[in-house]
Amino acid sequence: MDRVVIVGASLAGWSLARSLRSAGFGGAIELIGDEPHRPYDRPPLSKAYLAGDLDLEGISLLVPDEDVPVTWRLGVPAVSLRERTVALADGTSVTGDAVVIATGTSPRNLPAAAGLRGVHTLRSCDDADALRAAFGPGARVVVIGAGFIGSEVASTASKLGAAVTVLDASPEPLAPVFGSEMASVVTSLHALHDVTLLTGVSVAGFSSSDGAVTGVSLADGRVLPADVVVVGIGVEPAVSWLAGSGVAVENGVVVDAAGRTSVPGVWACGDVARYPSARAGGAIRVEHWTHAREHGAAVASGLLGAPVEYDPVPYVWSEQYGVMLQFAGFVRPGDSVEIVDGDPASHRFVAAYRRSGRLVAVLGARIPRTFVRLRRELTAA
Repeated sequence: MDRVVIVGASLAGWSLARSLRSAGFGGAIELIGDEPHRPYDRPPLSKAYLAGDLDLEGISLLVPDEDVPVTWRLGVPAVSLRERTVALADGTSVTGDAVVIATGTSPRNLPAAAGLRGVHTLRSCDDADALRAAFGPGARVVVIGAGFIGSEVASTASKLGAAVTVLDASPEPLAPVFGSEMASVVTSLHALHDVTLLTGVSVAGFSSSDGAVTGVSLADGRVLPADVVVVGIGVEPAVSWLAGSGVAVENGVVVDAAGRTSVPGVWACGDVARYPSARAGGAIRVEHWTHAREHGAAVASGLLGAPVEYDPVPYVWSEQYGVMLQFAGFVRPGDSVEIVDGDPASHRFVAAYRRSGRLVAVLGARIPRTFVRLRRELTAA
């Protein structure tokens, strides 16, 4: 193998490139990215970068003085794949002995908001720059979606002095992740910081003036004034460019435990990949930072002839209103939950989830020692 083409220049793709080089791969690595920027960390986009506490250099994934020779092809999206040849938007193409799909995800949009100024999604540093310019003291911000991204953006907007309302169609936001009992503990952070959370509500449309959003209309007839709207209703795997490629796609690129797709010589890793998980009881697609880094490294091992059976315990963190939340594992309806340390009322606690007496997940806030101990137990199970 003399040439590896990586489509996707974010964490998973960069982790793959670094892992190949650290393992001694001396061939060519082509790294293709649809953004003009070299790899940077995305979690700060809704937090410290959005708040202006970090700049682009401060969130760079490149390590100073680390030598990772690659050929950069940035700001030119991939538009199609045929066997192991990637066609780019500028009319050029790149062929590799192996191609790795690491294109991640794209934020979902609301069609009713198309073309309206003041309506934002958040995926890139450029998105965050536009949002930061819109936030400010007294700005009326409506966040649609009370998941991780929506809640983190609400937290940052509140910190910057905006008046924030968060909407969610579910009566219990985050319940699919944390279960009903602990989800209510997490979402209670909004009220403690004077952020209004409206649950079980549907967005019917938007009001506007001269092409700029002025309000969010709810299905129950209410209209919420808004200078800024942030749509945080989840993401979709970035796979449209794979149409006609023969690569199997079903809620992401379907891969085996080593990261191989249905097309010989084509692999996938990170948020875009859907892989088999014995821990989860079926195929899953994970959208967490730790997964992107670890999956990129695992696929690199397979490319070099030492495939690994990738099936870790998922881990995610979220910082909201100064509280660091950490979660590992899988929660299903019917799992029992027990507070094993601290007090949820103070948002300083560790909760253990069990299924038939077996530890299956752990959620922690501001007690890292207990959380780490239980996470190790969970990983070893």
